[in-house]
Amino acid sequence: MAAQRGRAVAVVAPWMAEISIIIPVLNEAGIIEACLKRLAPFRERCEIIVVDGGSHDQTVMLARPWCDQMIASAPGRSTQMNIGAMQASGTSLLFLHVDTALLQKCDDLVEEVSTSSWGFAPVKLSGHDWRARVIARFMTWRSTFTGVATGDQAVFIKRSLFESFGGFANIALMEDIEMSKRLRKVSRPKILSQPVVTSSRRWRENGYISTVLLMWWLRLAYIIGVSPDTLAQHYYGKK
Repeated sequence: MAAQRGRAVAVVAPWMAEISIIIPVLNEAGIIEACLKRLAPFRERCEIIVVDGGSHDQTVMLARPWCDQMIASAPGRSTQMNIGAMQASGTSLLFLHVDTALLQKCDDLVEEVSTSSWGFAPVKLSGHDWRARVIARFMTWRSTFTGVATGDQAVFIKRSLFESFGGFANIALMEDIEMSKRLRKVSRPKILSQPVVTSSRRWRENGYISTVLLMWWLRLAYIIGVSPDTLAQHYYGKK
């Protein structure tokens, strides 16, 4: 806008988000719009970044009107999240799965996240099955006790800390666990006061006990040194 003659003009810095919410997606046309509409109240203080890993459906078209940045990426969750972080303006980064919903109000979320180095949310599984409630409680207890989160728990990290760590490791699976183990050497995680709700579809479709056993096996195999590429082949083959 042109300045009027004889008046000083203030230079206004570009808007910077307090939190950048980064969502990696691939062929999620069935749920992407609902996910982003839930996040609409957050856009006053947060920016929504969707990073698409090469979808062949209508994911990009459906997401574009409901996000602040739509970024194309090579597939791979760690790759997509790292690219999203590179383009983010927020002082904190929150990595959200497309099938996970935040329950906190925007102002409360910003207050908790912006005053913490890193952390994550307690988790609930959607639906009313008692097995889902038990599994969710165990997941929250385990992650709180160990300081190791999974991607379903809306992991957030101060941007400066994330950059100093070089981002997520370029591995096919377990990037959230690998990052948590590095972060907990810096500080214990902040556990958000409100949970997130993540879809229980995987447990319902594959069986609650079978899915829990698979998750335990994958963690144990990772701990003893099995390659994340090998684990990813097994995991995605079972999904």
